[in-house]
Amino acid sequence: MPAGTSSRREKLRRSTLAEIHAAARALLVEQGSSAVTINAVARKVGMSGPALYHYYAGHEELVSAVTADFFRELTAAMEEARDARADAPAGERILAACRAMRAWAIAHPAEFGWIFASPIPPSDRESPRHQAGLRFEQVLLDLVAEQWRTRPFPVPDLAELPASLREQLTAYSAAIDGQLPPAVAHVFLSCWIRLYGLLCMEVLHQLDFAYSDLEPVFEDCLRDLAKILNLDPGA
Repeated sequence: MPAGTSSRREKLRRSTLAEIHAAARALLVEQGSSAVTINAVARKVGMSGPALYHYYAGHEELVSAVTADFFRELTAAMEEARDARADAPAGERILAACRAMRAWAIAHPAEFGWIFASPIPPSDRESPRHQAGLRFEQVLLDLVAEQWRTRPFPVPDLAELPASLREQLTAYSAAIDGQLPPAVAHVFLSCWIRLYGLLCMEVLHQLDFAYSDLEPVFEDCLRDLAKILNLDPGA
């Protein structure tokens, strides 16, 4: 096959994939996750359901690819906020990335819900979704690791933690190539759980009974995390 023909076909394939992803996103935003079916997406881009299977083997593979797009978009927003303060201390960049994460999430609630609604199954570990999720995780992980190296923060005595927790933290530390020791990983994960939990409650409107504006609550959470992580006073 001539090189020009191959290049044209690849460009056409990329264009069609972009249309498919845009159609899936539109269905998600307009009608909810249950509306994102193979046939519905195919109809939206003007092809048959069987034709769409030339691009994705099934619904799960389509979901994985579209979710990877959302992860990349969210990650890019956090990295942009981080890099806009490239010369600032790690603490300032941590807070900037956290605020960027919230800004993206509340601007894209359907996409945020799609990303975090369910865990990635073991069979999906090599998928684009999983790889994009790892890059997303790495943004704050790298910053907290830098903070730990430059301005260490208090960590618990690992020996005083329950055995099961010690084992899990040790396994997680190994999974991230020891970037954070187990006790430091415990602090990082505790902060992440608190931050993510609050953000999920905001995006899912679980706190509407008490708050109409959660930005001050989020900022209060960041102040607490700043103390836990020993962030620079000016952050």
